[in-house]
Amino acid sequence: MASKDDLRKWVVDALSANGRRASLTDVAKHIWAIHEQDLRASGDLFYTWQYDMRWAANSLRKRDVMKPVALCPPGIWELWPDSD
Repeated sequence: MASKDDLRKWVVDALSANGRRASLTDVAKHIWAIHEQDLRASGDLFYTWQYDMRWAANSLRKRDVMKPVALCPPGIWELWPDSD
C-alpha cells in the first residue's frame, strides 16, 4: 500500500521521465499511469493523492531537489540539474 511519502519519489520519477521538467498536469498523468493500482489500494490516499502530490513537491523544494516556484515558468515543476 502506497503512502504520502511515496509521492516524493513518484514526483521525482515523473519529472525525470519528462526531461526533468513538466507541468503539474503531466506529473499527475505520469503518476496515475504508473501507480494507479497502488493509489487505488491506498485507502484515503486515493482521495487525496493530487493534493499530497503538491505537498511532496513543496517538500522536495525545501530539500533543494526541485527548483523554487519563482525560478520556473507558471505551472511548471523542475528538478535542479544536479539533483537525483
